[in-house]
Amino acid sequence: MSKQYLKPLALAVSLALSLTACGKHEAAEQKPAASASAPAATGTTAMAAAPKSVFDVSELGAMGEACTDFDQFVNAKWVAANPIPSDRSRWGAFDQLAEDSLNTQHAIVDAAAKNAASAQAGSIQQKIGYLYASGMDENAIEKAGFDPIKPKLDAIAALKNGHDVADYLNQSFGNGDMQVFSFGSGADFKHAETQIAYVNQSGLGLPTRDYYLDPKHADERKAYLDYVAKTLELTGVSAADAKKQADQVMAFETELAKASLAPVELRTPENQYHFVSVKDADKVTPHFSWEKFFAAQGVAVDKGFSLSQPKFFAEFDKLLASAPVDQWQAYLRFHVADDASPLLSKAFQDNKFDFYGKTLTGQPEQRPRWKRVLGAVNSSMGMALGQLYVDKMFKPEAKARAQELVDNVRNALKARIENLDWMSPETKAKAIAKWDTFLPKIGYPEKWRDWSGLEIKPGAYYDNVMAAAKYNYEYDIHKIGKPTDRMEWGMTPQTVNAYYNPTDNTINFPAAILQPPFFYANGDDAINYGGIGAVIGHEASHGFDDEGSQFDGAGNNVNWWTKDDRAKFDQRADKLVAQFNDYTPIKDKPDAHVNGRLTLGENIGDLGGLNSAYDALQAALKKNPAEAGGKIDGYTQDQRFFLNWARVWRGSIREKQALLRLNTDPHAPASLRAIGAPSNMDAFATAFQCKPGDAMVRSGDKQVKIW
Repeated sequence: MSKQYLKPLALAVSLALSLTACGKHEAAEQKPAASASAPAATGTTAMAAAPKSVFDVSELGAMGEACTDFDQFVNAKWVAANPIPSDRSRWGAFDQLAEDSLNTQHAIVDAAAKNAASAQAGSIQQKIGYLYASGMDENAIEKAGFDPIKPKLDAIAALKNGHDVADYLNQSFGNGDMQVFSFGSGADFKHAETQIAYVNQSGLGLPTRDYYLDPKHADERKAYLDYVAKTLELTGVSAADAKKQADQVMAFETELAKASLAPVELRTPENQYHFVSVKDADKVTPHFSWEKFFAAQGVAVDKGFSLSQPKFFAEFDKLLASAPVDQWQAYLRFHVADDASPLLSKAFQDNKFDFYGKTLTGQPEQRPRWKRVLGAVNSSMGMALGQLYVDKMFKPEAKARAQELVDNVRNALKARIENLDWMSPETKAKAIAKWDTFLPKIGYPEKWRDWSGLEIKPGAYYDNVMAAAKYNYEYDIHKIGKPTDRMEWGMTPQTVNAYYNPTDNTINFPAAILQPPFFYANGDDAINYGGIGAVIGHEASHGFDDEGSQFDGAGNNVNWWTKDDRAKFDQRADKLVAQFNDYTPIKDKPDAHVNGRLTLGENIGDLGGLNSAYDALQAALKKNPAEAGGKIDGYTQDQRFFLNWARVWRGSIREKQALLRLNTDPHAPASLRAIGAPSNMDAFATAFQCKPGDAMVRSGDKQVKIW
């Protein structure tokens, strides 16, 4: 729900492994951040222990390519030699590392399943073992067919009017099963120390509103209609009725889409937060009582909550009053089956993959069953699995080195802010005050979540996943009204990603990303600062991107800028928008542009992060002059820094997936992230002796400098 304001390094690297990005299913003492006045730690470089294979220079192209297309120079040979696997829609450095993490997790859950019966009763090992084993019991799942969802389908069939629909939704949410909109906890944008309730637009089966309204998506709409009809047929609806109901679902969702905000609009804090009293919310939705809704969830809402997109909820209420009950039934019936499809028999799983996998992303084959079930384990008990993952994979010395890098890069960002030539002392002081309150979290939570209230039984895969969904839902909503816990994590340790959260001002680096090619515990400084150092800088820079800069160090959505400084920032940011708007990353599709406004926050993160990491590297090399002047495999430290930055973004992607991401992903394509930030840095041009006019050199008015 309100977790939409988390800012991950990359999208969909999470190990939840859901079939579709459109699907709806998916704390304690922490060491304080380093003091702003603390000196940067010295580099603990282990050159003697660093193997030359840390970077395989045989993968590089001709040196002349470095100044024309740095991604091509660093990654083209690897991409040619590493085609996308048939069960993937893309393949690259993130995906390789995610695959390694999957294999580790597979060994963990497989062992847990084999030993579940003899494991300590109620332990996370037993629960994970039972959950995974139930998902791998294909015979039982096949035999059950769609029996697990028949009670829900029967309840929908009994609905007689809009009042019944409202009651059904209240009950459905209470079971952790969300329809039409989403609901959960989040920090109050104006009083971030407290968690409040948020409701947000949702309810669409296609990726965004444009897929319903734009003529260019007519083929996807036709395929979606076919998918809806086939899904309904699998639940026993006749072919003729299924087609009729599919038309009803499409018409219903189109009305919701018209009232929904686009991804770019949802990046604006004003469109994520609209605080109202329950009484005022009921004026927006006179046919849907929020008092009854919250009572059904067992949640007390005091002063109010965030009805985050009022226009959407006004349309929802209009449909409650005006849409025929049989149209509501068709919509709810389809979404119950659609949500449950990965947990049901093979016919449901294949049907969902055919649309969300093949049609939308161009993925030829479904992932092996163990990966899909592991995805459900991560969605259901991801932090519990993370506890077992950390015990096996993450060493204290790796955390210590990562902490050192975090401190050094953060200090470099502070120095960059202090030395800005376009910002007034007044705004700088506010920026440094925010920097002072950054809380870095590395590897895993200091205190693990309690799972004692979740009951997982042998067998009954659907029931187990639903029990976990309800347990997690209640865990989330019972934070409402309580203090915000900055120590809590929004990602599991086994996730290959990192994130910044503006409402608690934390930067977070899960254990799974603290591995090669991002991080080498005994690697040289250039490689580490070009990899995980730039990731650290990226997340810290999110605190000062177009959205994060609208929150203060306490996590409140307030303006801490002078009017003139904000105008200067926006002017510089607009140049970065223009840079990425010009990119057309899909071969033979010159009209398919990157949306520079949608990707602005991530592009600011890359630019600020890479600059900060480069400065931190220079500080580390000053402490080790011998290393600074030496070369490894014929490349200088500065060159190796940029080489590893590009390497972490290597990869290829199927055309359909690329098109989908241009419409939905706040991150630019990986190949462009490899070149976008370096092309704005004088240090890159110097390192590779590029000249003005070279494609990798943006100079004069085209050069973007922000942080």
